[in-house]
Formats: sequence, structure tokens, C-alpha cells
Amino acid sequence: MQVIAGVLLALVALIHLYIVVLEMFLWTTPRGQKAFGLTPEFAQASKALAANQGLYNGFLAAGLIYALIRQDFGASVLFTVFVIVAGVYGTFTASRKIFFVQVVPGVLTLLFVLLAH
Repeated sequence: MQVIAGVLLALVALIHLYIVVLEMFLWTTPRGQKAFGLTPEFAQASKALAANQGLYNGFLAAGLIYALIRQDFGASVLFTVFVIVAGVYGTFTASRKIFFVQVVPGVLTLLFVLLAH
């Protein structure tokens, strides 16, 4: 269980690192626009807001990486719950795709973290 929990924590951290790259650096590129369904005009107009979102996703990734390296149960639970809450909010306010990209992996990770403890 511990190994699966660690792999899932790493996977969720990697997902969030990729989101950081998309939001902070690729937002106005064709790749970023395709990932988020943006027009070039909207991408350019919302570039600063996206970078801010990316920064927050970076904090989530950093917390998950910290929890993984330190094998810290409390941090694992805390940052996984943060991921789930952010994902649920994003699912209802931005895109249903977020449910599958963020919430489902977060819930599975939390389940295995709890079972491993």
C-alpha cells in the first residue's frame, strides 16, 4: 500500500507540475490554448491570471513532493485534500474535464495514503 500511495502522490505532483507549465509558460501557445480550449485573444488577455493559477498549482505540487520526500502522512493528506477541493471547485466553475484530471487521481491518492497509514 505504501508503494502505491507514493506512486500516486508522485503522479498527482507531476500532473500539477505539468499544469504549472501549461498555465505559466504555454498559456498563449497553441498547446496551451488547445489544453484549455482558448482563443488566442482570450489567452493573451488572461495570461497574467493564468500565471497566477499556475503558481498556486506549483504550491500544490511542492506540498505533494515535500510529503513524498519526507514520508509525512499529515502533509500527504493535507495537500491531497487541497488538490481534491481545488479540483471540485474547478469542475463546477471551469470544466468538467478537471474532475478526471484532478479529482479522480486525488481521491485515489487519498484513499491509498489512508490505507497505507
